Amino acid sequence: MSPPRAVISVDFEYFSHTPAYRNARGTTADPDIGPWAMDGLLDTLDNADAEATFFVVSDVAERRPKLVARAADAGHEIASHTRSHVHLSKISPEERSAELRSSRETLERTTGTPVTGFRAPSFDVPPDHFDLLADAGYEYDSSVVPCRKIPGWYGGEWSTRRPCGADQLVADAPSSVAELPVAVMPGIGLPLTGTWLRFFGVGYVILGMRLLARWGIAPVLYVHPWEFCELPTIAGVPRRIYWRSGEWMWRALAAILDEEFEFVTARSVVEGY
Repeated sequence: MSPPRAVISVDFEYFSHTPAYRNARGTTADPDIGPWAMDGLLDTLDNADAEATFFVVSDVAERRPKLVARAADAGHEIASHTRSHVHLSKISPEERSAELRSSRETLERTTGTPVTGFRAPSFDVPPDHFDLLADAGYEYDSSVVPCRKIPGWYGGEWSTRRPCGADQLVADAPSSVAELPVAVMPGIGLPLTGTWLRFFGVGYVILGMRLLARWGIAPVLYVHPWEFCELPTIAGVPRRIYWRSGEWMWRALAAILDEEFEFVTARSVVEGY
């Protein structure tokens, strides 16, 4: 019997792109933290014979094209995470369209591979989200987190845990765009990864992966390269950002990759749907 499938997705952004840094009182001399971890991430995935999907902010590709191209050349999927990591609901429809189109064009030019997937920064999904994705040529989205409402963050809007058409989520949305929801712990209703991996530990994630696999759901996990770095102390950055970042995250990723799952790209799961 084949092992169940799972997705490791990497939201490839600089630390300077995050709201945690943008909204902080302090600064640091080099806020472009994240690329430091990429060589280690690619080597770790290769050693585990794992494929991954990198949702890349195209600003990174513009400044470090060889690094993004290396991920593509290693067989990983490159998808879009906008051009500048702006929250899409905070800008105009015209600006949203430009973020989606320009990021896809830049990433395809950088890697020489088709870019069909998208993830919104902070899972911020505006009302015209799926229409704009279809107009920009995307085939799937992975911005839906079917979790309980998390005050000050996100959640409470969605309930689907399986891949589906956008038209099953939003009335009159284009059926040409599929949705691949991010993994949520059954019962508790909180995400399996991101901050929750560092809060609750790797055992929490692995238990959730196994439960979802029993239901025939491929868990979609996500991490950020900057989580694997030793972050400088910056005034105003929330303490949760520092909790278990750095070396702990490398051990957690190794434990996840050691599980009896086949780690595949997001696009392959959507194509199976």
